Amino acid sequence: MRSEKTNCLKNNITALIDFFYPPFRKFIPIQTFRYLACGGSNTLLDIFVYFISYNFILHKQNFVWGPLVISPYIMAFIMSFAVSFPTGFFLMRNVVFHDSNLHGRVQLFRYFLLVVVCIFINYVSLKVLVENFHIYPTIAKIITTFIVVCFSYLTQRNYTFKVKEGAEKGSSL
Repeated sequence: MRSEKTNCLKNNITALIDFFYPPFRKFIPIQTFRYLACGGSNTLLDIFVYFISYNFILHKQNFVWGPLVISPYIMAFIMSFAVSFPTGFFLMRNVVFHDSNLHGRVQLFRYFLLVVVCIFINYVSLKVLVENFHIYPTIAKIITTFIVVCFSYLTQRNYTFKVKEGAEKGSSL
């Protein structure tokens, strides 16, 4: 059961996004518009946290944790992920794909699997773009994000938050 605060937050976010929808009504469905708004906002949050982490928290220095040394651009990615994962799941589940009839735990597990794949894509892309093509890390993160967002939308719509035909909301697979 969702709490009253969660419902209020969900309803306020949805109302805000839907307020800006009318000019786009002829071009894209409401769900796609909500995805773009939520995903775009979460992506901007992710990039902002990445930038702050890389430049001001890590000061572009390696992160050393015992014998483990993590490059600053990968550690900044980990830090931004810690913020964007829960906010992204909340927005996707409650605002964009609220009509999914899968159990929340199934959605969370699938979302986690998708995120693991996206982390792999992010990691490989950042390594290649920064180390092989010598692209500035924040620019490399933006390029990587574009690739991941396209993949993520298709996966979330057709797998993570899909609507199972003939099943009631809350049923599991």
